[in-house]
Amino acid sequence: MTQPPGVGDSSYILNGIGVSISSEINTILQSTYSVDEIKKALKGMGPTKAPGYDGFPVLFFQKYWHIVGKDVEDFCLGVLNEGKDFDSINRTNIVLIPKTPNPTSLDFIGQCIDSAQSAFVPGRLISDNVLIAYEILHTLRQKHSGKKGFMAVKLDMSKAYDRVEWSYLKNVMLKMGFAESWVNLVMKCISTVSYTVNINGNKGRHFYPTRGLRQGLSALIRQAVGVGTLRGVKASRKGPEISHLLFADDCLLFGEATKE
Repeated sequence: MTQPPGVGDSSYILNGIGVSISSEINTILQSTYSVDEIKKALKGMGPTKAPGYDGFPVLFFQKYWHIVGKDVEDFCLGVLNEGKDFDSINRTNIVLIPKTPNPTSLDFIGQCIDSAQSAFVPGRLISDNVLIAYEILHTLRQKHSGKKGFMAVKLDMSKAYDRVEWSYLKNVMLKMGFAESWVNLVMKCISTVSYTVNINGNKGRHFYPTRGLRQGLSALIRQAVGVGTLRGVKASRKGPEISHLLFADDCLLFGEATKE
C-alpha cells in the first residue's frame, strides 16, 4: 500500500510488537457505559481545573447536575455507546499551566508500556533503571582486557511524544490486541480534536493537529538483539543481557562495539 507523503513504512516496527491485551481486558473496555459511570467520572474531576471550550468549569456541571445532567448523560452515552460524533465539543484552549506533581495512574497502562520503561507504571521506579545503568557502566569501566569492546550511547528523542502518525498509533494498538471498536473510539477522540491558543484572554484561530506520540524504538532494539545484529551487556556472567533502558523520552543503549 502506498504511504502518504512524509509517512514511513511501519510494518517492520509492527512485527516487533507483541499482543499484550487479553480478551478479558477487551471485554471490560467494550462493555456498555452506564449513567453511573458518567456521574462517577464527573465527580472525580477537579471543580475548577481545565474548563471546557465554552468557559464552563466542571464545578458548573457538578453544582447544577439536577438541571443539565440528563442532557450531559444522553450526549456522553450517545458518543460512548452509539458512536455519535463529537467534533463540535472536542476543542481545546492551549494555556500555560504548571505540571502536576502526582500524575494519576491508569488501569491497563502497565500492559501497554514496554518492560524496559521504568517510569509511569505502578510498581516501577525510574531509580531502578538508574541503578541498573550504574551497574552496567561500572562493569564497562572494569573491563581492561579481552577481544570485545563495549559501548554505551545516550539517545535523547526530540519531541518523542509529538511525531507519530495517527495511522501508526492505530496499527500499534491493534497489534497489541485492543479490540477494533475500542481503537476506533480512541482514534475518534484523537483525530477530531482542534486547538486554539489563548493569549491574554483572546482566542486565536483554530488549527488541527495531525500527529502525536511516538513509540517503536524498543521493539526495533529487541528485533536487532533477536537476530544478533546488536548484543547487550551483562553485569555478571549469569546476569541478564541489557541492551537498552528507557527513561521517559531518554534512552540508554548498551552493546558490543569495535573502533570501526
